[in-house]
Amino acid sequence: MSTAEYEDKHAVTELLYRYAELIDAGDFDGVGQLLGRGRFMGVGGAEDIAALFANTTRRFPEHGNTPRTRHLVLNPIVEISGDTAAARSTFCVVQATDTVALQPIVVGRYRDTFARDHSGWYYTDRHVDIEMIGDVSDHLMPGIRHRGDLEC
Repeated sequence: MSTAEYEDKHAVTELLYRYAELIDAGDFDGVGQLLGRGRFMGVGGAEDIAALFANTTRRFPEHGNTPRTRHLVLNPIVEISGDTAAARSTFCVVQATDTVALQPIVVGRYRDTFARDHSGWYYTDRHVDIEMIGDVSDHLMPGIRHRGDLEC
């Protein structure tokens, strides 16, 4: 692998990890900005993506307005083709709250595409395949029983 290919794969992998960091921090505007040049599960634009997360994901003000989760992005496989890239990875979301013991709540796969321009690499599309779902009662906003494959 050339140095340039390694650097490209590293830059794309950093985007995968940045998503996890932002959502766990409860920074849904940041998530919108990260994904906003592309589409997230069919939703486009930074403001609409941020609103999707804000309207579906519970945050705990007494804990820094975070969802009290850790999104673990595992086994990323990144394929570079010129100024585009594709990645697939596994994710596991764990959560602990005052009423839910520390446990995995969602497990699945991310399928992502990226492009590169003068500003660097950016998401063009993120698709989430939820494969296993546990107790999301403290993860989803009240009144939402499940989210299907919308967000994790």
